[in-house]
Amino acid sequence: MTPETRVAVVTGSGQGIGKAIAEQLAEDGYAVVIADFNGDTAETMAAELREQGFKAVSVQGDVSKPEAHQHFVQTAVAEFGRLDTYVNNAGIAQIKLLKDQTPAEMQQIFAVNVFGTLYGIQAAAAQYEKQADGDHIRKIINASSIAGHIAFDMLGAYSATKFAVRGLTQAAAKELGRHKITVNAYCPGIVGTAMWEQIDNRMVEELGGTPGQYLEQYSKLITMGRVETPLDVANYVSYLASTKADYMTGQAVQIDGGIQFI
Repeated sequence: MTPETRVAVVTGSGQGIGKAIAEQLAEDGYAVVIADFNGDTAETMAAELREQGFKAVSVQGDVSKPEAHQHFVQTAVAEFGRLDTYVNNAGIAQIKLLKDQTPAEMQQIFAVNVFGTLYGIQAAAAQYEKQADGDHIRKIINASSIAGHIAFDMLGAYSATKFAVRGLTQAAAKELGRHKITVNAYCPGIVGTAMWEQIDNRMVEELGGTPGQYLEQYSKLITMGRVETPLDVANYVSYLASTKADYMTGQAVQIDGGIQFI
C-alpha cells in the first residue's frame, strides 16, 4: 500500500495540537479528515490544506457522541475510499480542586476525554474489520498526557481521564492486535497552546498571581529548556502512524522534553 492511499481522521484538529497533527500527516502523504466540534474552524483548516495541494475534508461533530465518530469514519470512506489511521486527539481540561469538582463537571470531562476516546476506538475498529487489507497494519492513536502517568494537583479530573485513556489504549491493543490493528497513545507535556493559556488563567483565578506565572513555573521543569510546540507532538504521532511503528502497540510514551522520567 502506497503512502498516497492512506487516510486519517484526526479529531479536534481545527486548532492546536490536532491541527499540527493533521498538517504533519498531510505532509506524510495522508488524505485527512479534519473533525472538530467547531465546523467553521474545521473547514478553515481543511481549506488551508487543500490550498497547499493536500487532500482534506472537514466534518463537524461532538466526540462525546458515538454517532459523531461513526460519521467521521463514514466521511473518510465516502471521500477517500478507506481508513488507515484514527487519531483520538480531541479533549478538554478543567482546573479545579477535587473537593470542589461537581458531578456535571466530572460527567463532562469524562464524556469528552474518556468516552470520546472509546467511541473513536469502536468506530475505527469496526471500519478496519470491514476492509480487506492483507498484512497492512491499521492504526488507532489516542491522546493521553504526562498527567496520565503522574497526576497533577488542580488537574485531578483531567489526570484521571488521561489515566483512563492509557487503560483503554492497553486493553484495546490486546483485543485488536489479532486484527492487525495497533493502538498507542501520545503523552504531551507543557504545550504552548490555547489550552495551556486556559490552565494558566484558571490557576491565577484559583491561586492568585499574574497571567503567565504558572506556565513559566511549570516550564522550569522541562529538561530541554523550552515549552513544547504542537509540532513536537505531531512529529511523534507521525512516527506512530507510519509503517516504522507497525510492531509497537499498547504504549503511551511521554513526549514532554524531559519533565518526567519513568
